[in-house]
Amino acid sequence: MRHYAYSRLEYCQCQPVVVYSFAMDRIEAIRLFIRVVDLGSFSKAAADLRIGQPAATKRVAQLEKQLGARLLHRSTHGVTPTEIGLLYYEKCKLIAHHVEEAQSVAGLLQSQVQGVLRVSTSVAFGRRVLVPLLMRFMREHPQLQIDLNFDDRYVNLVEQGMDVAIRMGRLEDSTLGARYLGLNPWVLVASSDYLKAHGTPQAPADLAAHDALIYSTVQGDARWNFTSAKGKMLSIPVKGPLRSNSLSALLAAARSGMGVAALPRYVAEESLKTSAVTPLLTDWTLPVQEIHAVFSSPRLVPAKVSTFVAWLQGAFGEDWWKGAS
Repeated sequence: MRHYAYSRLEYCQCQPVVVYSFAMDRIEAIRLFIRVVDLGSFSKAAADLRIGQPAATKRVAQLEKQLGARLLHRSTHGVTPTEIGLLYYEKCKLIAHHVEEAQSVAGLLQSQVQGVLRVSTSVAFGRRVLVPLLMRFMREHPQLQIDLNFDDRYVNLVEQGMDVAIRMGRLEDSTLGARYLGLNPWVLVASSDYLKAHGTPQAPADLAAHDALIYSTVQGDARWNFTSAKGKMLSIPVKGPLRSNSLSALLAAARSGMGVAALPRYVAEESLKTSAVTPLLTDWTLPVQEIHAVFSSPRLVPAKVSTFVAWLQGAFGEDWWKGAS
């Protein structure tokens, strides 16, 4: 039973390769047959395709055997197509043309920034950061269409058909291609109304007496981790009236005076500029996430993907979040 199961698995794994090899052999045989008819000679066709004449003769004979029909009349004066061979020749020219056309299209799309670029990003980052960047990129590349997908869940690039995903934090799947874009700092904030009513925390430990607005996706264990300028690390348990996987909801709650929120700097930046919220515990830092552009494979990367990723790398300079809206 084990031997049978292994054989089935081995067969399933190898079958696509066998089918691909058979298809390529058939296409090459068709190309050879066309050249034999065009040139009226096996030797000239073989020389034109840089193969030996015996191999050329054998390949066309195999093609005739597979079709169950004679395609060529062979004589000392040369080679001419039979009635069936002439009909087959006309169809083969169409097939060869379509194959060459398909290869040209594939090569063009691989080397040119055009077609459809499918991008996946989280909701908050996409709306506040990526959308304005994409508008600029699209103006520079008018032949490119963008299919932008917002999803806070992990997206499998291959299964979902995505070309590029923007991901925060440490990468785990080493089979993917990836390029580092920058760092995503977090900041602790609260409104002035909340601070007037509850006081301003002076140290991380003071947060135990405050209402925390908890981001369930990252801060799911209701603990906020801090590092001092001297490298001291503290993990503080927090609790409060609101827990959400929406950063925008937490920002709105902080602005309305409901509590203290730990937010990515790009989410809080506009509210910080307008003093709708105030930064807290500025001598301490929250964990910083790495930002990466991830694509399905590091090999044979299409130009639309490599160009977009390289452009993004140039867009994420120092304090990039100051342009977030």
